[in-house]
Order: sequence, then structure tokens, then C-alpha cells
Amino acid sequence: MYASASRYGPLLTDLYQLTMLQGYYAAGMTAPAVFELFVRKLPPGRNFLVAAGLAQALAFIEELRFGPAELDWIASSGHFDAGFAERLQDLRFSGDVEAVPEGTVCFPNEPLVRVTAPLPEAQLLESRLLNLVHYQTLVASKAARAVLVAGGKRLIDFGLRRAHGAEAGLFAARASYLAGFDGTATALAGPAFGIPVFGTMAHSFVQAHDDEAAAFETFAGAFPHNAVLLLDTYDTVAAARKVVELAPRLRARGIEVRGVRLDSGDLGALAREVRAVLDAGGLEQAIIFASGNLDEYRVQALARTPIDSFGVGTSLVTSADAPYLDAVYKLQEYAGKPRRKRSAGKATWPGRKQVYREYARDGTLARDVVTLDADRRAGEPLLVPAMRDGRRVGPASDLAAIRAHTRRELERLPPRLRTLADAAPPYPVEIAPALAALAATVDRATGGVTEKEEQ
Repeated sequence: MYASASRYGPLLTDLYQLTMLQGYYAAGMTAPAVFELFVRKLPPGRNFLVAAGLAQALAFIEELRFGPAELDWIASSGHFDAGFAERLQDLRFSGDVEAVPEGTVCFPNEPLVRVTAPLPEAQLLESRLLNLVHYQTLVASKAARAVLVAGGKRLIDFGLRRAHGAEAGLFAARASYLAGFDGTATALAGPAFGIPVFGTMAHSFVQAHDDEAAAFETFAGAFPHNAVLLLDTYDTVAAARKVVELAPRLRARGIEVRGVRLDSGDLGALAREVRAVLDAGGLEQAIIFASGNLDEYRVQALARTPIDSFGVGTSLVTSADAPYLDAVYKLQEYAGKPRRKRSAGKATWPGRKQVYREYARDGTLARDVVTLDADRRAGEPLLVPAMRDGRRVGPASDLAAIRAHTRRELERLPPRLRTLADAAPPYPVEIAPALAALAATVDRATGGVTEKEEQ
């Protein structure tokens, strides 16, 4: 109800998806097609990705249909032939989807989603499917990096106000939570996804009062079980002393100061000073929560300070250091024949594929092998059935279960992949001989390779 991925309808797509559909119908090209969604390469500084967004993608696919308003626009837009809108009236997705479960660690050239359906149906999914899976995978991958370096300290998504739109803010809360964050400041994520929500006060609350201590007392009285007080509106350390002075009066009312928040300045140094003031004043139980332009690098630098929890916002929801993935959705088979794009730097591997994961003796990831779906190999197959004949296989995955799966996945990363620096060597993703042989066969059938390809 709160987070339907289909709320915008099928026109939330690129126009060329619709023009291709008209072309396919005109040519009678409705045979089964196989498309795969994958990431070509990792951004600098990334050693892995965390797959996310599948739940919204499956909801979009399952609910895909053209309503009267969309059909009226298509018929009157001037872009399409008469009768095209009528052809779309009964369009429903009738195919199959295999996918890597959300929360799974993944790597370049590995299909995250594989769609098998009549060509027009499979083609129409491209833009929105990429939109949903790309963004949540991007944010989950960023969030996982902070989780790995936070030393078990609490992480909260603070990014809604800087997100690139309402849906992005909401989906960032979901993606960061499944990656291991402890909650979000985005209230709607509570009823939409069951994510714990957190919040304290803004500087404006303090500024609206004539006296800072009075602001603290008012807020603590209004929220006696969540009295977390913002210290840095004026003088941070002086504010901490005011909290200590106020604490006995609040305690007499049955209110304990739960914590304080720092939002600016040298957070590490201030945390040490504030911790000393609180402890000397008998508030050893009060936590220190820090926010303010944090990312995984600053979290790592601050993890050994007295800060107990971090609010991470702008850098998370925008994935500021790597704001996009080279994610694509490509045709790999049509009418039973493997297809391959050979553009320089953008060549694809043909055919419907599977990824097999092998593990070291200590249980950590050892290598992945990308091969043809029919080429059974040792290891764990990563792509599993998600939809059959247009309907989801089983109930939607529980977010708590996805979160637990992500935690296990991160625990199985080799140490060199758990750092914020580029791993040396990078994780091995190998192309199986059967897949390489098929590519060579397709190349010969389509005129051979004309330029050196970057696989």
C-alpha cells in the first residue's frame, strides 16, 4: 500500500520501449526472449555489490498493465499507429524470472535478474526494472561498507531530505536496512517496510526557546522514554554541562536522559569531551549519537571514539563517491537462438546463464563461475526462480530474513574484500569454457569479431 513500485503505471519508461513494442508487433516478433540484468564493472573503491530491489521489481512486473489513461495517451500522442493502444490493452507479463536473492553479495558480469518472456513483454520491463534494481543495489552496497567498518555500532539512515526524490528516499531506507543499518529517520519506512524509525530534535527546537536548558527540559518532558538532546546549537560542551545540571530534576520526574546528539565540528574530539562531562555528572548510561556529513570513511575513523551511534545521510542516499553503477539489461537469446552484442567495451556474453559460487575451506567466498544455464557445475547456483508464468514463486521475502541473509553474506567475504580500499587481487569471476565457446560460435555466425572486445 505504501510502497508500490507500480504506482506510476507503465508509462514510467523510455519512449523507445514503446516504439520497439510497436515495431515488434508489426513484424510479428513475439517469440520467447531472454534478457539479463547485470553490472558491467565495479566503481572505483568497490570490491563487491549487494543485490537489492528485487521485491519492488517483482511487484512491478506482476502488476504491469495499461489502464485507460495510459491507453488514451498512447492513442492520442501522435507517436504510434492506430490500433497500437488496443494491442496493449490486454498486455500482461506471462513469463518467468530468475534472480539472485536480495542481500546476496555479487560481482560484475553476473546476471542479477534473468527474464524469459515473449519479446514485447520482456523488452517493456527494461527501464523500470533497471531503475528499481540499480538504485537499491547501489545504496545497499554503499551501506554495507559502513556496516563493515562501524565495529558493531548503530547506524541510522538520515538521508531523506537529500535524496533525489521521494521514492529514492524511501527505497534508500529499505536498502540500507537490509544491508545492516539499524533503522531510518524516514517515518514512512516504518509502516511501509516495518523498519525501526529514529528521531530526536532539530536545532530549530532549541532556537525557538529563549533558554537552551528549557528546550532540553521541554523535549525530555514530551518524550520521557526517548530523551536524546541535541547539543551543538550553540556551545557543545557547555550544552553537555546543562544536560548534567538538568538530569537530577528530570530524574525526580522519572525521566532519564537517554543520550545526546552531536551534529557538527570535530566529532571525535567533541565526543571525548562530552563523554567526560556526562560520566563525571553520573550519566554514564547516556549514549552519544553523531551525525553531519558522515560516510563510511568517517564512520571508520570515528568507530573507536566514544560515539555509540551514527546517522548517515547525504553520502548514503546519493552514493556520493560512486553515484551510479554500469547496470544494463541486455538481450541474450531470442526465438531459441543465442544473441550477443559486440560493441567495443560493451560486449555481452550470449545465452541464458547461471552463476556458480565456490567457497574456501574456511567458508569464505573463493570464486564465481559464469556459465550457461544448461552447464551444471560444482558450487552454489545463485540465480533461483522468482516468477513462473507471470506470478511470483511463493510469498514475498520477509525483510528481516533478507537482512539476516545479508549479514551472513558479509561474514563470508574474504578479509581483502571487507576493506574500503580496492582489493588486490579483486574477487575472481571466471567465464566457463562452455560460455566462451558459445560466444565464439555466435561471433562466427554473425561475421566474426571486428574490434578487440573488453569482457
